Amino acid sequence: MCGIFGFVTVSDRPLGDVLLGAARRLAYRGYDSVGMAAIDGDGHVDLRKDVGRVDEVAARLGFTDLAGRRGIVQLRWATFGAPSRVNAQPHLDSDGDLVGAHNGNVVNNVQLRRLFADEGMIVRSTNDGESCVHAVERYVDRGASMIDAIRQAYRLLEGDYAFVIGSVADDTLYAFKKGSGLVIGLGDGFTCCSSDLPSILPLTARILRMEDGEVATLSAAGVTLHRVSDGAPVAREPEVFTGGMEAAVKGGYPHFMLKEIHEQPRVAAELLHLLDASPHVDPMAEAMQRARHLYYVGCGTSYHACLVGAVYAARLARRPVVPVLAPQFTAQYGPTLEPSDVAVFVSQSGETKDVLNALAVAGARGVTSLGLLNVIGSTLMHKSRTYLPLACGYEISVPATKTFINQVVTFLYLAYRMGGRPTDELRRLPDLLSATLDAVDPAVAALVPLFEGRRDLYQLGYGLTFGIALEGALKLKEITYAHCEGMLSTEFKHGPLSAVDEGYPVIFVAGPEDVPVMVSAVNEVTTRGGRAIAIAEPDARLEANVHDLVALPEAGALLNPLVATIPLQLLAYRLSVARGLDPDFPRNLSKTLTVD
Repeated sequence: MCGIFGFVTVSDRPLGDVLLGAARRLAYRGYDSVGMAAIDGDGHVDLRKDVGRVDEVAARLGFTDLAGRRGIVQLRWATFGAPSRVNAQPHLDSDGDLVGAHNGNVVNNVQLRRLFADEGMIVRSTNDGESCVHAVERYVDRGASMIDAIRQAYRLLEGDYAFVIGSVADDTLYAFKKGSGLVIGLGDGFTCCSSDLPSILPLTARILRMEDGEVATLSAAGVTLHRVSDGAPVAREPEVFTGGMEAAVKGGYPHFMLKEIHEQPRVAAELLHLLDASPHVDPMAEAMQRARHLYYVGCGTSYHACLVGAVYAARLARRPVVPVLAPQFTAQYGPTLEPSDVAVFVSQSGETKDVLNALAVAGARGVTSLGLLNVIGSTLMHKSRTYLPLACGYEISVPATKTFINQVVTFLYLAYRMGGRPTDELRRLPDLLSATLDAVDPAVAALVPLFEGRRDLYQLGYGLTFGIALEGALKLKEITYAHCEGMLSTEFKHGPLSAVDEGYPVIFVAGPEDVPVMVSAVNEVTTRGGRAIAIAEPDARLEANVHDLVALPEAGALLNPLVATIPLQLLAYRLSVARGLDPDFPRNLSKTLTVD
């Protein structure tokens, strides 16, 4: 999600090629706009930015002409403020004495923009990157040094972000982080910082990894670190990175899918911060609770999230929801829609044609249309009355992983709010997801040989885990090319049970409250020679009846579906790799489906 790069050298020189090269290497993270700023020795700031692809904007605005002794480039993936030139980064402070850019989300952005405007600052955009600049400006204007101003700004800015800023008053750049990645590079006569390694490695392999709550001062001669909490210096030796560029782009993971699976705790935490601060959550929840009929509409992975979300709404808010596949929405419900109805349309890209078709039908009938989406500026965003961003950043691998998790998190959060319940329970989720990643991978890897040669498989769920089983089955279909059917566990005996023979593996995704009904389904399989595999919290009743248990951390009934998703993603990934396939780019599939 976004990418920043800052560069400091000893004297004025052409910077355009350096900054443009860094931007190209950050482009894989996904973006909708790009901007560059250079500061020369006389304190002149040259700022150029706009919406579009890196090379197209570079040619139009003459990025390669930039010169100075400090430079910043930013690629923006919009969350706060639609993609536009004014919302593109970097941003200036009120007087043009500071210039900076960020990566991440400042969730109290709306409140801060009002505060800064009330204090007489010139607020030009709706973007939270500008709020970072003004937060530093606020304290510099009160006489604080840059380090002290940043320390105070850090306490003002809520969310997860990394930020780089320069002042015309000195020859340095300053960088600080809270939750988002930031890496420093040290070269001969220059230093640099970046959201991640790929933009640094062609320049230097000597790197310094920043920790949350630290401020870095970058000069041509080197880097100093200070703690935000008390301003004390931090001593840390640089390291020499020995991996290749491909490994750096993938964060050291062999595939983007595995990297994105491991990003899920972080993006879930960032989303929860955003939802806590969003002014749109309560109006959205109130409209959903008042609706005559409430529909959750999506396709594929997004539809599976709708299924889980519908159960959450019933359990937490006593609110019936109709989850429906987007193409069926028109045929099955179109003639009955009324203006008192509400529909939540879910799409990672915001451009899924089937979802947009359903949205058009709902709009024509006066239905209140709400959106859950990952791409700000998308058609779904513009055509929804209100929307919530998923805040996942760019998802490169075709199979959806972190976007699914955040869709389910959003539905769970809305269900809490619809029911007038506190959302404190959700604060455990990022740590639970991290613990799950650490705990289940060996058990998942041990299962892979059981599926060797199998072309037909089943994953069964019940209640809250029904949609999770469907999603796990979809992942196996997408990247192993085996036919895997997700099904309600109680439906398996109504026909599909005939497929079971000696050693036939069946996966049961069991929530902690559904163990008794799952034990019955397990025994229908095992008494016919099948092999029962449970994805569940430890439970003596299950363990006595299944052959294999992938043990999940104890999360409770509501968070269990999110935790259970991870081993199913990992299983699909490991089976795909074991079969010699590329899980990132499965055949015949596209990330965004813009055709009927």
